[in-house]
Amino acid sequence: MTEPSSGAFRRAILALAGGPCDDRIVRLAADLTKPKAAELVGVHVVEVGWSMPLDADVATRSNEAQQVLDHAEGQAEAYKMRLETVLLQAREVGAALVDEATERDADLLIVGLPYRKRFGGDFAIGRTIPYVLQHAPCEVWVVREPIPSEPGSAQQQVAAGDRKEAR
Repeated sequence: MTEPSSGAFRRAILALAGGPCDDRIVRLAADLTKPKAAELVGVHVVEVGWSMPLDADVATRSNEAQQVLDHAEGQAEAYKMRLETVLLQAREVGAALVDEATERDADLLIVGLPYRKRFGGDFAIGRTIPYVLQHAPCEVWVVREPIPSEPGSAQQQVAAGDRKEAR
């Protein structure tokens, strides 16, 4: 297994979904590549529904998709790193990410996992992450966002107490 601080990868695919995990992924990749220049490729996949033809021009018309890539590119520039961005459209996000990692001979695929709960309170991982973990030809790192604190939680009560003491 590659050590996180070794910078031992040549090419990493960063799965960008437009959520809060994107900034974490770009920062992590930038930190890991600083000692040694590696190629970073940010990939955003627009899912095309089964009712539409796969070659329907959905992705290029999506202003939101381009904003996701532009934001990630800006983040990488702030860390003084170059990030190549790719906009894809596919039926399944996981399959598109695995295909891109395979085609580019990537050493690493980094995907974000938002903290979500299903109806009933069970943690939800979705279907993209399991697919990528099962089929990716390279190492896969999953970056999960922190558990959001709930109103009235012990963490918030401690933080509120700390603010009162600081006054």
